[in-house]
Amino acid sequence: MSEPRFTGHIESGPFNAYGEQRMPPARLEESGLFIRSHRWPQNWWLNAVLFFLTLITTTVFGFALVQSFSSGYSLDIDWIVKGYARFAHGSFGMWSGLRFSVPLLVILLAHELGHYLTSRHWGVDASLPYFLPSPTLFGTFGAFIRIRSPIYTRKILFDIGVSGPIAGFVVLAPFLIAGVCMSKVVPGGNANGTFILGTPLFMRFIEWLRFPGVSPADIALHPMAMAAWAGLLATAINLLPIGQSDGGHILYAVFGERWHRILSISLIGTLIVLGFFYAAWWIWAVLMFFFGRRHPLVYDQTPLTTRRLIVSAIATILFVLSISIVPVRTR
Repeated sequence: MSEPRFTGHIESGPFNAYGEQRMPPARLEESGLFIRSHRWPQNWWLNAVLFFLTLITTTVFGFALVQSFSSGYSLDIDWIVKGYARFAHGSFGMWSGLRFSVPLLVILLAHELGHYLTSRHWGVDASLPYFLPSPTLFGTFGAFIRIRSPIYTRKILFDIGVSGPIAGFVVLAPFLIAGVCMSKVVPGGNANGTFILGTPLFMRFIEWLRFPGVSPADIALHPMAMAAWAGLLATAINLLPIGQSDGGHILYAVFGERWHRILSISLIGTLIVLGFFYAAWWIWAVLMFFFGRRHPLVYDQTPLTTRRLIVSAIATILFVLSISIVPVRTR
């Protein structure tokens, strides 16, 4: 997830002190006046500390997944509590959760590095990824980077927005295939767990190849497959075409400000409807209504190339393959 922030200003060049454009965006590349930042990231220690804390919380959650998988049942929340107790006592067995945490963090890191490296390529000042630890479900709230300089052209906005979801999806696909192959059929096993997970189309397709004719309710997912499932959820959330999400950046770059505003408001209405099936969508609708409807102005009106439009269609397909209307249900 990337968050463009129009902080600071430019004193010279094609933009005035308020970031207002003096030169048509089409001539920016010819002018050679792109601002490129190659400084070493400041406060990198904070990124490292957050990553380490997230490694711990996701590993504890992974320990719960390993124990539940070994017993042939879906996730039991009691194992999460026991995992933190074992971590507090220095139990080595807790580190079996690395089977979940390592794939998940690699997927999230690939997503954020996609944004970061593309930002650096275009000379946009961006932070290193910030990981968000969580003691609750999956052990993390995800990760994000901060974009600290303006984005002046639609093609740069598009490239930065689309690079993260594509990079994350490419990395999660092998983990998903391997994880489903290591999963097992346990008739009625998921009926005994605390949580029931939805099945995105991409995961269902891999399950159908591995276990033809078997209901998802009878498949006990390996912790690695669970990490890929979480990666699919993160991909779907980031590709929601609204506000300043990755999908919002793509939407703005393809259709412009007016359609971005119209479709963002329409999606908020869609989330309200979906909330009757999964209440968490109401939370997203409220957050998007107050914080996610607007997008920082990009002055460039140059249409995207055909190649980028094709990539935008691919991103839409990834969104459809990744989303689950009811991601998690509790008993």
